[in-house]
Amino acid sequence: MHDIVIRNGNIIDGSGSVAFVGDIAIDGETISAVANHASGETIDAGKQEIDATGRLVAPGFVDIHTHYDGQATWDSQLTPSIYHGVTTVVMGNCGVGFAPVKPQQRDWLISLMEGVEDIPGTALSEGIDWQWESFPEFLDTLDSKSHMIDIVAQLPHGALRTYVMGERGGNHLEKPTAEEINTMATLAEEAVNAGAIGFTTSRTVNHQTADGEPTPSLTAGEEELSGIAQGLKRANKGVIQLVCDFEDHDAEFALIRGMAEQSGRPLSVTVNQNPAKPDEWRHTLDMISQANNDGLTLKAQVAPRPVGVLISLQSTYHPFIFCPSFQAIATKTLDEQVAQLSDSTFQKNLFKEYVESPLFDLRQTWIMDENPNYEPEPEQSIAAIADTKGVEATAVALEAMLANGGTGILYFPALNFADGHSDICREMLVHPHTVPGLGDGGAHVSFISDASFCTYLLTHWARDRKRGNLIELEYLIKAQTRDTAEVVGLFDRGLIKSSYKADINIIDFEQLAIERPVMVNDLPAGGNRLLQKTQGYDYMIVSGEVVMQAGSPTGALPGQLVRGGQGEK
Repeated sequence: MHDIVIRNGNIIDGSGSVAFVGDIAIDGETISAVANHASGETIDAGKQEIDATGRLVAPGFVDIHTHYDGQATWDSQLTPSIYHGVTTVVMGNCGVGFAPVKPQQRDWLISLMEGVEDIPGTALSEGIDWQWESFPEFLDTLDSKSHMIDIVAQLPHGALRTYVMGERGGNHLEKPTAEEINTMATLAEEAVNAGAIGFTTSRTVNHQTADGEPTPSLTAGEEELSGIAQGLKRANKGVIQLVCDFEDHDAEFALIRGMAEQSGRPLSVTVNQNPAKPDEWRHTLDMISQANNDGLTLKAQVAPRPVGVLISLQSTYHPFIFCPSFQAIATKTLDEQVAQLSDSTFQKNLFKEYVESPLFDLRQTWIMDENPNYEPEPEQSIAAIADTKGVEATAVALEAMLANGGTGILYFPALNFADGHSDICREMLVHPHTVPGLGDGGAHVSFISDASFCTYLLTHWARDRKRGNLIELEYLIKAQTRDTAEVVGLFDRGLIKSSYKADINIIDFEQLAIERPVMVNDLPAGGNRLLQKTQGYDYMIVSGEVVMQAGSPTGALPGQLVRGGQGEK
């Protein structure tokens, strides 16, 4: 008798093959049998039987771009990813994290994470217990803790650089000596041999410490990057992940390609559409394709929707945040702010003080309602509504934010929306050398809520899109399971197939939906964060145990730290 049998599900197995109705047997942590009803195959009874009639059954989602490096040390559930079918999270992206670290560097690494990823420093300071110094010790700490889903760690450049170079390492203009580069390479080799999935770095001016200082890896030179790449080459393990502005596009890409060549390891890089350079992303993908044709393994991590910010009175920023009138009430409670902002005289002064900025271009800002729309029509923008009503756009924006007791949210798509629709997201998603990523689970907690990418990928692109073509569901499932798993060297999951890891989602696809984000204060030290839940996930199974049922945790904690690549390709 099997431990669990899932019956009569509409199985999309992660291979890209067409869906079929069948049964799945699970024994221990693995899938032991898959039966296709059309072939007359059968499976014996299970100790637990789950009727999946009319339900989509898919592998657990593998999210390769998260920032749970701190949260994983205090949170066994790793919300919000668990609400979106994610059974494996990969953290340590963008060159930020908390190991290796010397005691005197802890506060600086917190400042870096706070500035780059918008995670409150107070929450990190209270929540992290610092039971490690080296990266292998960090892995051991994670291994000792219980989690609902699997976690995978990467070695961040920012921490590595400051650990080796000391205070100098925090300044991106400081160059490491040859000896320091050799030490970084040795520590990178040590980290991947201990189980780090890879190495990550950042080359974007958008990444700064809480004090506004650039990320320490911003201008790391070829010698430094090549030296670290050599460490991975010696280990013959690990992957490389990075984010880059591509200011000098071809020179930057040559540096990135050089890391792949020097290390001999797979590499992935963030690719988005920058509205200031709306066609450059295609050039980047062309160069990635050429690199693959030349025998390298390069992938682009792309987003399934515009990368946008959520604007509210509870957010880090909003259109009136710098107005003197608002600054005078900034420390008051939300209820007190709402009372003041509802006063007509106060509003008149506020609107006079308002200064338009690119981030709060109300012609490109929309109201987020209970059913979030991430591909809104131009006539639905704040400015368009104001024109229709014959009022100022600022008045429409404020009224929207004051809704629901001051919890109203505005949506500003900053990237991937230069043309006013999501066709370029679709073009990115179906490219042969891309994978879905960039959800940033655990990060940007008061300003962005993109950990819902995995759910949106299915609902929008396979079912709901009204402004253009859809994408086959089988393709999307493969992209978020098998493809993302392989990018980071995990070859034991992402497929519903005998001997593969029993990470499975059972989904009521017709009812699958993303809810409107809400602000909660459940971080250590009472810190706020946006939480976006879903409807439609009936069951989530991790390592053969039901961890979520009807959208709620069961209390099971079978998740593990995954060290290095698992399984064989």
